[in-house]
This record gives sequence, C-alpha cells and structure tokens, in this order.
Amino acid sequence: MRIIDSIPHASITISIFQMNDKYLVKFEAGPMEQVFKFTVAEVKNVENLKKLITEEFIEKCRTRFNEMYIQLKDTITN
Repeated sequence: MRIIDSIPHASITISIFQMNDKYLVKFEAGPMEQVFKFTVAEVKNVENLKKLITEEFIEKCRTRFNEMYIQLKDTITN
C-alpha cells in the first residue's frame, strides 16, 4: 500500500492510498480514523475519486468523528 495523493482540509487529514485494485481514502482526526475503499473499476482514476469526496461527504465524516470521540471518552471514563 502506498500513498498517492491527499486532499487538503483544515481539521482532518485526508490521504489517498493505492493497493492492488483499490483506492483507500483515510480520514484522520485526533486518535480516530475512518477508511473508505473504492475499486479502481468504480472510479477509474484518482481525479474522479477526489471529485467524490465532497464537502458533504467530509461533513458526514466529521459528524461520525464526533460520535466516535464521545464513545471513546465514555469508554475511558467508565
């Protein structure tokens, strides 16, 4: 697996990896990460993949990160 690109964002690190016939898009915020897999056949190339990662997509990831953080915090304090 190798990193091939990134998507700039103010509060989330977004990296694009390629492995075999898949692209992996990894979102990182603090101690949490989310990974989405796309086949090369689905998106054809990296530029098409980057077009799929819209602000709406990123905002849903941010919401999920908030939920993950709350779960992590609750788990640690219990």
